[in-house]
Amino acid sequence: MIHSIAGLPALAWMPAGNASTVDGGAGSLALTAAPGVDWSNDALGGAPQHRAAALGFIAPASFSLSARVRVDSPRTTFDAGALCLWADSDHWAKLCFEYSPGGEAMVVSVVTNGHSDDCNAAVVADPWTYLRVSRVGPAWAFHSSSNGTEWSFVRLFRLHTDQPVHVGFLSQAPMGEACVARFDHIAFGGQAPANLRDGS
Repeated sequence: MIHSIAGLPALAWMPAGNASTVDGGAGSLALTAAPGVDWSNDALGGAPQHRAAALGFIAPASFSLSARVRVDSPRTTFDAGALCLWADSDHWAKLCFEYSPGGEAMVVSVVTNGHSDDCNAAVVADPWTYLRVSRVGPAWAFHSSSNGTEWSFVRLFRLHTDQPVHVGFLSQAPMGEACVARFDHIAFGGQAPANLRDGS
């Protein structure tokens, strides 16, 4: 099933389907993860997991995609709304508004080239945060923001693949019965930030 949101290319599921509701008229999106779904290529050797599904489109050569992300309560450990990249099961990345084992909402990033590199960033006191993914030449950049104007650098990385990369929106609930992730203030442009570390 293909969905549409004003200002974005047509959205399709990757790599599989998932429960969702879409509010295209308001430029917002709500994704409901099924129980126990995630993307993970465990660096310690655990079984990979790719049962979560993202709604997205093929990434152009240069762009930035941002959104304000909120997750409905009650929250469970590792549940998240995320912006994500997906080429195949061994090459993907996600920038998450995730609930930690310590009961804190955090910005968390995961980059996977075979195995996943999982890294915590800022703790978030607000009920939402802004996330942004950009394509910068051969690389990708992740940023977060409290207000959608001043951006904090999270990481810069490559995905080691020549496959087309899809970019989009993800909801995960690795340890819960569901996760409702809401994305609004969605913005998509054809240019990456000129400076990745000056807050722009």
